[in-house]
Amino acid sequence: MRYAYLGPQGTFTEAAALQASGPGDELVALASVDAVLASLRCGDVERAVVPIENSVEGGVPQTLDSLGSGSSLTVVREMLVPITFVLAVRPGTALADVRRVSSHPHGWAQCRGWVAEHLPDATHVPALSTAAPAQGLSMHAGPQAPAPDVPAYDAALCSPLAALRFGLEVLADDVGDNAAAVTRFVLVSRPGPVGAPSGADKTSVVVFQNDDHPGGLLELLEQFATRGINLTRIESRPTGDALGRYCFSIDCEGHVGEARVAEALMGLHRTCSQVRFLGSYPRADAVPVRVGPTTSDAAFARARAWLDDLRAGRTGEAGSARGLGD
Repeated sequence: MRYAYLGPQGTFTEAAALQASGPGDELVALASVDAVLASLRCGDVERAVVPIENSVEGGVPQTLDSLGSGSSLTVVREMLVPITFVLAVRPGTALADVRRVSSHPHGWAQCRGWVAEHLPDATHVPALSTAAPAQGLSMHAGPQAPAPDVPAYDAALCSPLAALRFGLEVLADDVGDNAAAVTRFVLVSRPGPVGAPSGADKTSVVVFQNDDHPGGLLELLEQFATRGINLTRIESRPTGDALGRYCFSIDCEGHVGEARVAEALMGLHRTCSQVRFLGSYPRADAVPVRVGPTTSDAAFARARAWLDDLRAGRTGEAGSARGLGD
């Protein structure tokens, strides 16, 4: 099986792809999240691995926007990768020589404190991934002669693996501001049947409102709250239609195969202009979802049976008691 991932080699996404793939699978490094998901959509690969959320910086906009538009794709798994950064340079470069530092915007954000303390005059050169700057440095012919297609910068904030793979010298280890930083990655496929609930699942959707009105977000959130569903992430993203128009990217606990989640999605479908289902999949931490007695599948089944009794004219004391969950 072919897996596309955000490259080049040495990215944290490659580490996530190695978690998801198996012996004999082929890993294909591509330059951007859009390119990775486009390769999946057109059938060049069978799976794609992209970053979706960081514990420090939140959601990854490129991934959220690409999953929220274009032809539908499905998340089938998530992976967690601890994030450790180094400051890497071409051999012979001293810390005093560093004026421009390149990294992915999320990487730069996670090292701002260290850079401010040790390189207060350094400027950021944005990159498409954390490993791309390391690869770029390795393409330079010399300290003063960058290759024409490589941005001019002196150092890279990258993973230790990227520095090793591209033959760079590490000037400083563990330069991240948060030692507990973790990035969440998702394994994406083309749409297909949803797997069975495991009891420790997440469901992801992108929701588009009919219009912007007072209480609109509350109406959306009530679909989850009234059914006892915990949200693990919610972010607004511009739709691109007009200024002030947003959709909501949401992760919640539970599986579409469970009654409370299914009814919440139906409620969203009734009240919103579009609900894009991105998948129900096992949680990476395998923590079981806690379900209250009034929102379990059994409780929904009892309520359905009670309603069926009412419609059939079987409305005695027993039916009323069953409706209360007894």
